[in-house]
Amino acid sequence: MSAARWLSLIGLGEDGVEALTPAARALIADAALIVGGARHLELIGPQKGETLRWPSPLSAAMETILSHRGAPTVVLASGDPFFFGVGDIIARNVAAEEILCLPAPSAFALAAARLCWSQQDCALLSLHGRAFERVTPHLQPMRRLLILSWDETTPTRLAAHLTALGMGDSRVHVLEHMGGPRERVRSALAHDFSLADIAALNALGVEVVAGPDARVPPLTPGLPDDWFEHDGQITKRDIRAVTLAALAPRRGERLWDIGAGSGSIAIEWMLADPANRANAIERNATRIARIARNAATLGVPDLDIVEGAAPQALAELPTPDVVFIGGGGDTAVIEAAWDSLPARGRIVANAVTIETQALLIDAFRRKGGELVNIAISKARPIGGFHALEPALPVLQWRAAKN
Repeated sequence: MSAARWLSLIGLGEDGVEALTPAARALIADAALIVGGARHLELIGPQKGETLRWPSPLSAAMETILSHRGAPTVVLASGDPFFFGVGDIIARNVAAEEILCLPAPSAFALAAARLCWSQQDCALLSLHGRAFERVTPHLQPMRRLLILSWDETTPTRLAAHLTALGMGDSRVHVLEHMGGPRERVRSALAHDFSLADIAALNALGVEVVAGPDARVPPLTPGLPDDWFEHDGQITKRDIRAVTLAALAPRRGERLWDIGAGSGSIAIEWMLADPANRANAIERNATRIARIARNAATLGVPDLDIVEGAAPQALAELPTPDVVFIGGGGDTAVIEAAWDSLPARGRIVANAVTIETQALLIDAFRRKGGELVNIAISKARPIGGFHALEPALPVLQWRAAKN
């Protein structure tokens, strides 16, 4: 190994040291410091180097690791360190030219091999150290999921979740201790899930089957209004779909949803891509609790909810890429939101009342962009007939900052 590459990331499987290459074994034997989980350290057995068990949080170990810079150091990981592993934490603190990575097959690769599934056709996600609700947006009919479990309770919890959503005919495969002498693969339908004595170290394969009344998240914006808890303070489905199109989410962008109400805009923004982030700004405590429940139910539990009134509540927030103003907008809020945007940042504001519409017209005159009037009508019964009943029109201002 080059002297510059003092830090070795070595992937381990359940079969331990025996499955490692001679080069990997030599790196472990020569290491001055070996870092890993309790299971990893047990798998490699006694070594001459100093050992460090991963603390919580993992980042707390970086000071010790960096203090050994230049000395041969090994970090042990499960499978592929750069696939939902510790590789990311290491690479944020150590330059790539100082790292040598020797991965083992990932849990996803092993699970796909056992189930004879093509990995590229599966959704790959981890619930290990992550909120369980993140699985919900991936539950599409006829989709296959490969999931890293948090612990032995995850399979049963997932089966119950599928059943509650009308997907009880989905098949859940539980894969335990893959690659080792205790390996076991079992499966059951979600609505009849009764597997017991599940190992804490497990992965899941799910074949999603949606029943006729299943609640399947659409892949386009505009979730049904009744999927959200709300008190009437919600951007309605048809207007919301147009608004999300105007906001134009791009991967990894951050949204400020000012006057979030039920949180519907921020939630659908985050559903557009797992890397998207949002701050839902709301001053009403009852609505704040409602937003949190909506976010968890619809699969974006990481939504950042900010209690307070704009513009004061905006002062300490991360810089947004996009701002939506849907409730409580006034000149001060519009100006604060505009000033917070970086170059090429985008803003969308909706108004129903004449007074707020006047503010948007003024903003359009001063800052440019475009004004769009959105008018929606729906059929309503009148006697034995139907007529189109118009909803209150919404004036929408859209602009990008130069």
